[in-house]
Amino acid sequence: MSQPLINKFVVVGIGLIGGSLATGLKQRGACAEVIGVARKPETCVEAVERGVVDRAYTSLSEVASELRQGDVVFISVPTLSVTSVLQEIKECISSEVTITDGASVKGSVLRAAEQVFGEVPPQLVLGHPIAGSEKSGVTAANPNLYENHRVILTPASTTDAYHLGLTTDMWNAVGAEVLTMSVEEHDEVLGATSHLPHVIAYSLVDTLAQDIHNPNIFRYAAGGFRDFTRIASSDPVMWHDIMRANKTAILQSMDLFIDNLSRLRAGIEQEDSDYLLKVFSRAKEARDEFTLMLAQRQAPSSKD
Repeated sequence: MSQPLINKFVVVGIGLIGGSLATGLKQRGACAEVIGVARKPETCVEAVERGVVDRAYTSLSEVASELRQGDVVFISVPTLSVTSVLQEIKECISSEVTITDGASVKGSVLRAAEQVFGEVPPQLVLGHPIAGSEKSGVTAANPNLYENHRVILTPASTTDAYHLGLTTDMWNAVGAEVLTMSVEEHDEVLGATSHLPHVIAYSLVDTLAQDIHNPNIFRYAAGGFRDFTRIASSDPVMWHDIMRANKTAILQSMDLFIDNLSRLRAGIEQEDSDYLLKVFSRAKEARDEFTLMLAQRQAPSSKD
């Protein structure tokens, strides 16, 4: 039997992102053991009972002495909680252990690492899986969540090649495609393509729920409303943290969207048929192109 890629995989935060990676690695035989760390004892118990982890603790320090080279600690907590986890890592985890994360904002994690360590330590590989669901918590763990999805790694100049390589291999093992880019580019791109859509979805649902005084407003909502607003069921704490952590990029995207929405409003008010058709046609063309790109990316290769 071949040696697993990772010896001990430690997931700090046993929710959708961390739990899915844990179960994905377990099912594929890519790690010898999965250890969970969660703030609540009941979460630890449930994670073990569901088979998401092999054992679980409420503190990283309880397992720290076991960890060596070839082990991985994956930080999967709300963005603004990463600093405290890094502080605990500094105090009790060997520099041989690979540390990586799944936070949706990389600039805030970079700053947290610099604050705690003085620089990004060689063992730390900043990363973000571009996959998710409106579901959250340990019950949402899905071993196939990352198949045919992209993971963006944003290594610093100080990141060691060994730790970067192990992190890359880890994501490849669960079926993900790994890309690299700068922290700045990541936060700008995700601010527009992920964070802005969540802003819009949350705002739309809140507007309909609070400001339109019609008790039947949701009763007659069709599939388009359901599909468009699905992401408004995502974890509020996680998205609260993301909005604060990536404020600059999100505000820039919001300003651009608001300007375009204002122009669209004027087009509707003035019954500017040409303008409306141009906007809708341009958007349809862009959306169709995106759908085609996605289908091509997910299609099985000729080698399969």
